[in-house]
Amino acid sequence: MNRIRFTKAVATGNDFIIVDNRSASILKSKLAALAKRVCERKWSIGADGMLVIERSEAADFKMRIFNPDGSEAEMCGNGSRCIALYAKNNRIAGKAMTIATLAGILNATVKGDTVKVKLPDPRDIKWNLCLIIHKCPYKVNFVNTGVPHVVYFVDDLNKVDVRDLGSHMRGHKEFSPEGANADFVKVINKHHIKVRTYERGVEDETLACGTGAVASAVISAESEKLESPITVQTRGGEKLKVYFELVEGYFRNVYLEGAAKLVYEGVMKDV
Repeated sequence: MNRIRFTKAVATGNDFIIVDNRSASILKSKLAALAKRVCERKWSIGADGMLVIERSEAADFKMRIFNPDGSEAEMCGNGSRCIALYAKNNRIAGKAMTIATLAGILNATVKGDTVKVKLPDPRDIKWNLCLIIHKCPYKVNFVNTGVPHVVYFVDDLNKVDVRDLGSHMRGHKEFSPEGANADFVKVINKHHIKVRTYERGVEDETLACGTGAVASAVISAESEKLESPITVQTRGGEKLKVYFELVEGYFRNVYLEGAAKLVYEGVMKDV
């Protein structure tokens, strides 16, 4: 029976299990099953996802992201901030680093417990889509910020059934077959929004979502005339900051910034 060292990390309410697999001691074929087992709350360590560090020839290291259901995500905004802090503290990289992901190369900078990550340019934006859910029309927007997101503006976040409505948006045929995360957004002012997110793979509302914060910010900038930087208040109460440039309808130089922390280290059994 092998023993696997891990670190638990948290960023704005998103919690992750970080595993350093640069030695390839864990077979790649076992990673999905391992994530599914150890991310289960109450019965195991519990987390919104498992982050795996692997070697990379194109960057300082590669980050792989496994959801609690065992599926692999293209990228994770808050996960990338956690893994950047871990890499810096464990001398895998310096304060400034590059991270290879399925969504491309990310650039991250660590200053104390604050981590700022440059994310891929938002793409595939679709405006004013009409989704019929429970026989009611919902006007939403769509954007891919490394992973796909549906953005829906609301007047009162407290009255939204995020779990029910989010699950229907997440699996709507409009976004088949990959599905999409669903972000519910309340605009406070031109530099401030509040967001609640239903995440695919987790299949529930999470306390925060980094790529969801970015998706909500850029869609709000274009649709509601907000300006960079935008403070995003998450369901967990903590805040993220999103920076971007908007030129002729295209978003460039998008950054996600916020606090992250390494909570504890441990050893799990690989059975």
